[in-house]
Amino acid sequence: MPWTKQDYPDSFKNLDEPVKEKAIEIANALVRDGYEDDRAIPIAMDQAREYVHGDDVDGRTVYEVREDGEGWVLRKKGSDRAILREETKDDLLEKAKPRVNDQNGVLKIYKGDGELEDTLYEG
Repeated sequence: MPWTKQDYPDSFKNLDEPVKEKAIEIANALVRDGYEDDRAIPIAMDQAREYVHGDDVDGRTVYEVREDGEGWVLRKKGSDRAILREETKDDLLEKAKPRVNDQNGVLKIYKGDGELEDTLYEG
């Protein structure tokens, strides 16, 4: 059953109206393409925010945790310079989370295949 403006996932309830409408649209498209709800919802929220607000998340710096073939790295979005590097994702997240939180940043965590897994400290 597709989501609507009146019936949408609970995690959409605090989104501003333009982002919520776009997230509903994206989530419905992802589900039609075969994504499970628990994967479609966070992807839709992230893409809707980026679509409506661009890369700016309320003026906060966006950091990314990604695998780069040699290990896991923390970078500012759009930068090639690694801020932190660890062999495992868990080791990197242990160090990255407090650092990003102290900087009042947003942390986007990606899977090894490049798919967005989670977004933390969105506010």
